[in-house]
Amino acid sequence: MTPDERAKRSAEAMWADDHASKWFGMRIDEISEGRAVLSMKVEQQHCNGHEICHGGVTFSLADSAFAFACNSRNQRTVAQHNLISFLAPGHLGDRLTAVAEERSLNGRSGIYDVTVINQDGRIIAEFRGMSRAIKGQLFVEPEATGEMK
Repeated sequence: MTPDERAKRSAEAMWADDHASKWFGMRIDEISEGRAVLSMKVEQQHCNGHEICHGGVTFSLADSAFAFACNSRNQRTVAQHNLISFLAPGHLGDRLTAVAEERSLNGRSGIYDVTVINQDGRIIAEFRGMSRAIKGQLFVEPEATGEMK
């Protein structure tokens, strides 16, 4: 199984039980080892009293992209620490896209950067997530077969 096939299978396994991301209206646009791109349309229920996308919604989109990126190796991985800087507001009707990319993976700990942009390429937020691998896998990988030479 190639790294990108493993990433796709891992994402499929996670997505099957990810009710939160689905509830927000997110979709997975791209997945590869150490990288994930998720997007969502800002709907009325995502807007706060300032008539802009609620920061928690933007954070959730970034956090979900982070989760799919750091789980792309079929190793169960959770958030250890996250931080976000909001740079511009998202507005009703915007399509927000979160691009998560692995920066470092050392043992059980990883660092991922996520940029959230709107449909015009305007940066809405920058997010950094630190991950920690835990026990278990997302799916059972088929054992390698082949004859000894």
